[in-house]
Amino acid sequence: MKLIVFDVDGTISDSQAHILHAMSLGFEAVGADMPGREAVLSIVGLSLPEAVARLAPDLDATTQAAIVAAYKDSYMNSRAASPAPLYPGAGDLLHRLAGREDCLLGVATGKSRRGLNALLAHHGLEGIFSTRQVADNHPSKPHPAMLFEALAETGIAARDAVMIGDTSYDIDMARAAGMPSIGVSWGYHPVADLRTSGAGRIVTDFTALEAALAEFLGEGA
Repeated sequence: MKLIVFDVDGTISDSQAHILHAMSLGFEAVGADMPGREAVLSIVGLSLPEAVARLAPDLDATTQAAIVAAYKDSYMNSRAASPAPLYPGAGDLLHRLAGREDCLLGVATGKSRRGLNALLAHHGLEGIFSTRQVADNHPSKPHPAMLFEALAETGIAARDAVMIGDTSYDIDMARAAGMPSIGVSWGYHPVADLRTSGAGRIVTDFTALEAALAEFLGEGA
């Protein structure tokens, strides 16, 4: 049995519009200027307090906390009005993988449990993942706690698991957990960053990802 763990934002779901809008309102709430788009997307995958601390290191902890609170309110409202879309091909691949008997699926995300559950429910993915690791319960990526817990919950060894993500935080987390990784090119970090972090493979679309996972699962061996 193998375990396939997915990041969410930038890997399964294209949530950048929600993230940028919510971050803009977060900074506006404290009268500060939001950093540019690339800077904001560079912190996607981190837990929200860690992300804001990196974006606004010169602001005090109270002000950073106010940005976090305003971000959460804005993101929840945006999500309710128009949930973030899945990338084309993501849902179909997840359903095909879930139908297999030789693997389990998991999530390791910087999202909150409330946000993850809402996204999965909207897209009909509630029963897909055997383990769901979220920012509420763990240190921020790239700390490997999420992956250690996913392995513990499923009883699968690190060598029999793979982490799929779009950011260097995902790849660094996998390496720290002793897991192989696959980087995806359509997300929020440059491919060069994924290579520098040591992604075992980088794929450019969901067809290539499915082929890479077929190899991981031993098809054709």
